[in-house]
Amino acid sequence: MNAPLKNPAWLTPAPTVLYAQRRARLAALMTQRGGPDAIAIIPTAPERMRNRDSDYLFRFDSYFHYLSGFAEPNAWLLIDSTGRTTLFCQPKDLEREIWDGIRLGPQAAPQALGVDAAYSVAELEQRLPKLLENQSTVWYPFATHAGLEARVDGWLKAVRARVRYGALCPEAQRDLCALLDEMRLVKDDYEQDVMRRASAISARAHIRAMQLSARMLREGRDVREYHLDAELLHEFRLGGSQYPAYGSIVAAGANACVLHYRADAAPVRDGDLVLIDAGCELDGYASDITRTFPANGRFSGPQRALYDLVLASQDAAVAATRAGARFNDPHEAVVRVLSQGLLDLGLLDKNKTGSVDDVIANRAYFRFYMHRTSHWLGMDVHDCGSYVEPSELGRTSERKDALSGETIKDRPSRILRPGMCLTLEPGLYVRPAEDVPESFWNLGIRIEDDAFVTDSGCELITRGVPVRADEIEALMRA
Repeated sequence: MNAPLKNPAWLTPAPTVLYAQRRARLAALMTQRGGPDAIAIIPTAPERMRNRDSDYLFRFDSYFHYLSGFAEPNAWLLIDSTGRTTLFCQPKDLEREIWDGIRLGPQAAPQALGVDAAYSVAELEQRLPKLLENQSTVWYPFATHAGLEARVDGWLKAVRARVRYGALCPEAQRDLCALLDEMRLVKDDYEQDVMRRASAISARAHIRAMQLSARMLREGRDVREYHLDAELLHEFRLGGSQYPAYGSIVAAGANACVLHYRADAAPVRDGDLVLIDAGCELDGYASDITRTFPANGRFSGPQRALYDLVLASQDAAVAATRAGARFNDPHEAVVRVLSQGLLDLGLLDKNKTGSVDDVIANRAYFRFYMHRTSHWLGMDVHDCGSYVEPSELGRTSERKDALSGETIKDRPSRILRPGMCLTLEPGLYVRPAEDVPESFWNLGIRIEDDAFVTDSGCELITRGVPVRADEIEALMRA
């Protein structure tokens, strides 16, 4: 007879020593930034009801999991400035485990997770005020968990009730995100390995969707956006991914001009372009790929011209991404290439908009390219981390936005360092308009890859799916 699985988590955690190292580093930062005698409180995410007696699939809080590797709900982590870690988790309960799955439990947690102590979460309210006593600072993630601030206030109130007995109450409350965001911004070797594997799974999923589109159209079958979405989900799970990293965008034809369109039931027609923005999450880490391809496997002339322009702008972004460069450099490179291309293709009238420098200064390109080129990527799709260089916060400049007239205060953008991961995702979205050539109407194109910053440039980890137009056409003929 097979014994039930002892580990309730269905993801593969990092080695226990890695989480211990992260907690020790956080404890050192807490002391450095806020002084000794400090304690951090980190809850995991709550379970959320979907409807009636059905819950959404649980996904842990990224900060919590980054420090613990623990994937169960209803848990809390406390770390003091000496590095001592206390976990509160669900107790063993045979009846509930029959229904919901096996729990690790407080007794097994110290050995399994490398924490110093563990208690039932039912003891949280009783024990936490005592743990807060005689600490000078309490750290917790601000504005991430509804009601957390009020709970901290309640625990501090309980501490203040004991001051007559000699207890000291923390005088300062600090945002733990400020420390953890900096830690998470540069990915270690383990994180990079997981993200490469997630990217490989996602790349295979995009290939499946491309090939299915062409095959179904060749066979004369009705193709819908949800058919392609199903291929993505199939390959995600087949590759071992726990779930999509975000709601997949599968947009055919004019739908591709809606930036956050969701896969629906719209038909995928012969002659359409299809934009798919989709990536899986593997062991807590996201991938994020966008490809735009001809539904039938053959670009038309205007489609190819616009596609090659977007790809050329991404090539410029790749060349601008390296250690020592600024986070904004890839975006500025993209804007210059796209602006010149919009003039060359006649989507912008040179007589009205002027030179490429005028197009950039006046943001005339914005009607066709209205989003940024990059965002951080990691445990969250739009991962944490400041986009401003911390060492240059005091340097500010003001400018007047050419479109809104708003005065904007700028600070120097982040200096890129090896191990940072960002997306490179230029795009063009052409809606019907009297001053736009009709051959480009309703074309939405975005190309997105994930890049690790290196000393010599960047490593594109999502090129397992082709990006050149000729390569895409060859793939879809297969």
